[in-house]
Amino acid sequence: MLIKTRDFGEIEVSEESIFHFTQPIFGFEEYTKYAILQDVEIGGHIAWLQSLQNPELCFILIDPSGLSDIFNPVLPQGAVRMLGEGDCFCWVIAVITENLSESTVNLKSPIFMNAETRLAAQIMLDEDYPVR
Repeated sequence: MLIKTRDFGEIEVSEESIFHFTQPIFGFEEYTKYAILQDVEIGGHIAWLQSLQNPELCFILIDPSGLSDIFNPVLPQGAVRMLGEGDCFCWVIAVITENLSESTVNLKSPIFMNAETRLAAQIMLDEDYPVR
């Protein structure tokens, strides 16, 4: 599928990279279809979440597995019903600033994705993780 993006121009994305959000990203509820964009040169720990409905809307995602000493999210049972059965994986949204030391990640509301159902949701966790 060919999509338009603000940051990457017109690019081809595979169907496997497209997810439908059953629980949209907070503040962006009208956008529910996104593609995960990854660059093999950068590695698998950073990705972009590009809206298919708005070429201007793109989030930076970080794989939180490197934060396992402080961040071990558990998918709530209600979210399992939203995403369907199967293996889910997690990303966190990052806000990268000019001064990198002021950059933040949202650990309180990670994005869970089910690779089998192609469903995703931003879930606010009960645990006391910081939003910034």
